[in-house]
Amino acid sequence: MSGVTSNESSDPAATLRRHGLQVTAQRLAVLRAVSERPHATADDVFDMARAGIGAISRQAVYDALAAFTDRGLLRRIQPAGSPARYEPRTEDNHHHLICRACNRMMDVACALGGAPCLEPSDAAGFEIEEAEVIYWGRCPECVAAGRGEGAGEQ
Repeated sequence: MSGVTSNESSDPAATLRRHGLQVTAQRLAVLRAVSERPHATADDVFDMARAGIGAISRQAVYDALAAFTDRGLLRRIQPAGSPARYEPRTEDNHHHLICRACNRMMDVACALGGAPCLEPSDAAGFEIEEAEVIYWGRCPECVAAGRGEGAGEQ
């Protein structure tokens, strides 16, 4: 199953129904939050959903994120040393750029085309379906401001 496409984003209730999920104000608020701010953490989603509908529990946010991830509406990304982040772009095998200074995260196309786009030197008998790559560095704004100079040096 794929995530929220541009056609579906105009009717999130239909998207939930199509994926076999009950439509609730809390689920709609969570889906809207991630659609408006890809790569948000669960805490970010909680804050945005709460601002949107007023009352929502953290548990409801975690439950919705888990259900959406399980059903293929959202993709969960967990960079090393960072909380999990969620995005609605699930229809392709893309990668991510992360700034070590400000934690900004951006999508980047696969290095070599379609999934899995990269092959291990020894797949050990595995049938590879997807590759997940994270490029770490500094975004242009942090480079220009001199933030995080020497990041990653040990």
